[in-house]
Amino acid sequence: MKDSVSLSKTKSTPMILRPSRRTRLNLGDLWQYRELVYFLTWRDLLVRYKQTVLGAAWAIINPVINMIVLEFIFGRLAGITSGEIPGPIFRFTAVLPWMLFARALSSTGNAMLANRAMITKVYFPRLIIPLSTVLSGLVDFAISLAVFVVMMIYYSILPPAIVWLFPLFILLTLIAALGVGLWLAALNVLYRDIGYVLPVLTQLLFFISPLGFSITSVPADFQWVYALNPMVGVIEGFRWTLLGIEPVAALSLMQIVCISSASAFVFLISGLYYFRRMERTFADTI
Repeated sequence: MKDSVSLSKTKSTPMILRPSRRTRLNLGDLWQYRELVYFLTWRDLLVRYKQTVLGAAWAIINPVINMIVLEFIFGRLAGITSGEIPGPIFRFTAVLPWMLFARALSSTGNAMLANRAMITKVYFPRLIIPLSTVLSGLVDFAISLAVFVVMMIYYSILPPAIVWLFPLFILLTLIAALGVGLWLAALNVLYRDIGYVLPVLTQLLFFISPLGFSITSVPADFQWVYALNPMVGVIEGFRWTLLGIEPVAALSLMQIVCISSASAFVFLISGLYYFRRMERTFADTI
């Protein structure tokens, strides 16, 4: 009889999870589920190159091909010079953050649909899915960065003293990628047209970002509008911290970075709130 009483006292009551009426970010949940972030990031890395012949070598091939295309179009055909810096390394510096950003967009936009089995069967903060997808791109970025170091050695170029600011622009790239990716991930659950729009959007951003040229090629009256593209400040920041190039434009480099950073944070904060507001319906809609 005593055993049955003790068992009834120790028996845990079921926990009922209900969606909150107010939209709260609850970013502390990400720390509680940090192990899940790690495992999903590792899973994305394993799946990305599964059953591929070249494997992780694509992290080298893709940026190199993009650099060659940009050098041919802007350097050879358009005749846009890169000053004292060799054209290939000038454009490869821009390809580095762009590949991280573009890969995050393409993966994050389809991440929720790709993980529908998890979303409909078990509870966890849905924000973990796009976050782990963005973080998985850092491995490919590190491989591409190693290629860039080799190119720096080949061209006998030393990084400037401000290279210690370089990680800040990597962080800005991740913020911009996650901010835009959250919007695309949430919208793609409701409207599957996003899957068709995503490649077009990525290609459009490719051409309106200063990968093959500098912001100095943009008319002075439109430079502040152009800087609203978060990748403008990122790319110019990469060139500044890695090559010591500071654009001579109507806007100073600091103004360009501030405008692009503000735009990136607007995307991130609004994307977080929109994603959190819509995630309560993901399991029913997906």
